[in-house]
Amino acid sequence: MAEEHKKSENYSKGFMIADLSSDDRPREKAMRHGIDKLSNAELLALLFGSGYQGMSVISLSQQILQENDNRLANIARKSIKELTAIKGIGPAKAITLAAAIELGCRCRDEQWVDDPVIRSSIDAYSIMRRHLEMLAHEEVWALYLSHSHRVVAKSRLSSGGIANSIVDIRILFKGALEHNATGIILVHNHPSGTDRPSGEDDNLTRQVAEGAKTLNLHLLDHIIIASNRGYYSYADEGKL
Repeated sequence: MAEEHKKSENYSKGFMIADLSSDDRPREKAMRHGIDKLSNAELLALLFGSGYQGMSVISLSQQILQENDNRLANIARKSIKELTAIKGIGPAKAITLAAAIELGCRCRDEQWVDDPVIRSSIDAYSIMRRHLEMLAHEEVWALYLSHSHRVVAKSRLSSGGIANSIVDIRILFKGALEHNATGIILVHNHPSGTDRPSGEDDNLTRQVAEGAKTLNLHLLDHIIIASNRGYYSYADEGKL
């Protein structure tokens, strides 16, 4: 513990990576012990490559984490413009970080085929989380399903403010008919982090469920993705 404290103290004083022992330098540590053994600050340091005068890249990375509640998800929500507003982060560093985050999202997406079958709410959540969980504003999407519950298309219906987003139900049903879908799953996010539906969410769910019946369609679920808190499923809660 004393040794770890000493390392942390050295980082906080702004020591340069070159001042550390070879086993403590992120790149060498990754080579010897595996990339998974690196801390979040060390991983960020590898992406950034350098700090700025008076601040080592490790100290810079630690400071950015601290300013974001030590949550990578909070950093991932920032736009490239917002990242470049951080002292020590120029366009090159910001774009490198954004690229690493996007690669991680795409890697996760590759677990799913282009037309996956939805067997449960977790399947829909897994498909849509990368589109919604990092956003600072609210969006509403629709998954259009075939009779066998295979996803035939997904569509963003609206993009709004921090608290709500208006949905044109006519556009929702038009998409279902164009794709010959028989089932619909609504998905939207709550940037506030709450995983509980609002009164507006309940009203939208009722309107879509009732309208779907007149077109011989089925609203199979309405999923709310809450940043850092998983999701809420109307179907799982018995509200459909």
